[in-house]
Amino acid sequence: MDQTNSRKLEHLRVIAEDANIQRDATGFDGVDLTHRALPNIDFDAIDTRVQFLGKTLSFPFLISSMTGGVDQEISRINHNLAAAAEQCGVAMAVGSQRVMFVNPDAQNSFNLREIAPNVPLLSNLGAVQLNMGFGIKECQAAVNLLQADGLYLHLNPLQEAVQPEGDRNFANLEQRIAEIVKDLSVPVLLKEVGSGLSTTDIAAGLGAGVLHFDVAGRGGTSWSRIEYHRRVDDEDNLGLQFQDWGLTTVQSLRAATHYLQRNAPDACLISSGGMRSGIDMVKAMVLGAHLCGFAAPLLNAARESSESVVRKIEMIRRTFKSAMFLLGCANCSELRGNTALLLKRDYQS
Repeated sequence: MDQTNSRKLEHLRVIAEDANIQRDATGFDGVDLTHRALPNIDFDAIDTRVQFLGKTLSFPFLISSMTGGVDQEISRINHNLAAAAEQCGVAMAVGSQRVMFVNPDAQNSFNLREIAPNVPLLSNLGAVQLNMGFGIKECQAAVNLLQADGLYLHLNPLQEAVQPEGDRNFANLEQRIAEIVKDLSVPVLLKEVGSGLSTTDIAAGLGAGVLHFDVAGRGGTSWSRIEYHRRVDDEDNLGLQFQDWGLTTVQSLRAATHYLQRNAPDACLISSGGMRSGIDMVKAMVLGAHLCGFAAPLLNAARESSESVVRKIEMIRRTFKSAMFLLGCANCSELRGNTALLLKRDYQS
């Protein structure tokens, strides 16, 4: 088995075995909203729909990147997620597609458009691979296989620094990203993987022509801790030292919102990193997010069946709509960026 595919299977195993990989410290517990005892709206008339990459979502929900590869379990997870995305009318991003260039048999785990013909699908490659021989040819091939609506270029310097076989040359990536943005057939989205995007990162992305950002902050899955379990030397505890490194999802989201309001008000902001409930979604949108990405809460369900994933998503949707009702918001436009819904001590201008 090739190293890339083997690593993906190791990641799934470690996530299942170590509960402390989920850090539960996103910052959303410290965000309080103003309850409306007289919401003045009809619950059944609440419109949770949003637009994303030219398509309508039933509510602002994205199945975040998880996996992809040759193994049957990996393919089953992705196929179940895609079927659930289609049934629920939500977006889906796949895990890194680098593996399909190492082993063409992995393409089946990313060949999802027939399963999800109507919803936004996002391809995914590590931005650092642009310094490792990848270019527009590989990026377009990843998009073409999935028939994707966009391409995630994920930024994971911490994971690569801790990973035994990590790719650590992040030099001049801004220029390489700009070249992909210019030539790719679909929009490029920049995404962290659990340590948050700073305003400096977002400024660099804007400079490269990117208009979609996924903050993927600290507080959910710690990829540093995951890579600690894959260490070669038993005395190497680098992954543990950095398991809580970075900006929390709330810190990154607040900073990104304020920066984009001033510099790129039409940009799209995605909140992921430890998103666990519809209440977290509502808080993220009040803080400025257009969309919210979930991964870990869906993984075990995806191992079972698409129906299990649908049940998870529908519970999150029900919670999200109920929270909108309790805030007196009849649609997502009334919710997003509405800082009047925050208790004053939670709002930092």
